[in-house]
Amino acid sequence: MNSFTTSQGNQIAYLIEGQGQWLTLSHSLASNMSMWQPQMSLLTKHFKVLRFDTRGHGQSSAPSDLYTLDDLALDASELLQSLGIEHTHWLGLSMGGMIGQTLALKYPHLFHSLVLADTTSKRPDNARQMWGERIAKAKAEGMPAMVDSTLKRWFEEDFRNANPAIIQEITEGITSTSVNGFAGCCEAISHINTFDRLHEITCPTLIMVGEHDHGTPPPMAKAMKEKMPDASFFEIPNAGHISNVEQSEIFNQHLMDFYQRYHFL
Repeated sequence: MNSFTTSQGNQIAYLIEGQGQWLTLSHSLASNMSMWQPQMSLLTKHFKVLRFDTRGHGQSSAPSDLYTLDDLALDASELLQSLGIEHTHWLGLSMGGMIGQTLALKYPHLFHSLVLADTTSKRPDNARQMWGERIAKAKAEGMPAMVDSTLKRWFEEDFRNANPAIIQEITEGITSTSVNGFAGCCEAISHINTFDRLHEITCPTLIMVGEHDHGTPPPMAKAMKEKMPDASFFEIPNAGHISNVEQSEIFNQHLMDFYQRYHFL
């Protein structure tokens, strides 16, 4: 595990594996870089893969102030700069997709390609109330209190029942997230507002969403696709919010098809 100190004094943990063009992976809220394990053996055959823990998650530091998506994008941008990465592919799920959109709009020549999985570009009307309630619960009761509701949002019941080892690992990721990090990132993603600018993103883009994703549902993903007419789109059957884990084989196949289509492999 490596660590980088940002200009704001935050410690960002990261790992580099594989050879090839750079590919940066950005995880969901209440998770960490380990969520990409189902993709690693495949991706490292073709790419030099950079995984990092978003501030407040995993082994990265968790400042107590509220964060913005610009803050999270700056952390990632400074990490890339520190490693001499001028161009990279980006694969982001949920919060990681929001960070990717923010970066792509700030630095339009940074990405060779962009994969937006189970993410959104527009906050719902009840965002402030919904995220405020989750922040309040985490602060009052701690992250273990967030486990049951999060797992139900993330995975179909059949998958949860059939995969106790995977669910245990995901649970550990949730409970190990700091309350500061969770609250800060909840605040950041509650303000996502890139929808009307998606047409400005011109790099090859793949949008994927789980069929049963209730957090960032298929209609939003389809609306994003309409804003990005050249983007590829796939709805992953029998998957909830963390589709790269729940349907890893289908997820991986769509990734490979996308990269092959643009001759990145």
